[in-house]
Amino acid sequence: MSTTKDIEEGAEFIPKFDDNGLITAIAQDSQTGQILMVAYMNQQALEITIQTGYGTYFSRSRQKLWKKGEESGHVQKVEQILVDCDQDCLILKVTVDAGQCHVGYRSCFYRALKKNTDKKLEFIGDLTYDPDKIYGKKN
Repeated sequence: MSTTKDIEEGAEFIPKFDDNGLITAIAQDSQTGQILMVAYMNQQALEITIQTGYGTYFSRSRQKLWKKGEESGHVQKVEQILVDCDQDCLILKVTVDAGQCHVGYRSCFYRALKKNTDKKLEFIGDLTYDPDKIYGKKN
């Protein structure tokens, strides 16, 4: 059994999954530092990501694994996996070729809370592709 010292200061990768068997995974552009998306991984998704070198996640809504880009073609080539001090959150530094958000933006974080408001959002990102062409029109 691993001790807190092993987890926090040791050189062994001991990812800490939550009660649902998931760990938070943040995808970050390895070139620009831009946060692209936040998703979750279960043990199998993490193992596949490590083995293949491509971002694979676990969909909580669909209850299944998904490789980023399996539909869009906009895959994430994992350059490095960072783990926080508690080993309960990961950052995947990735190389990408196009938008990563399913609605067409490079990042899922394409809006910001407008200054001096508590409910208004402003768009800070630009569309990088047409999701209708990739995913088909949604009704």
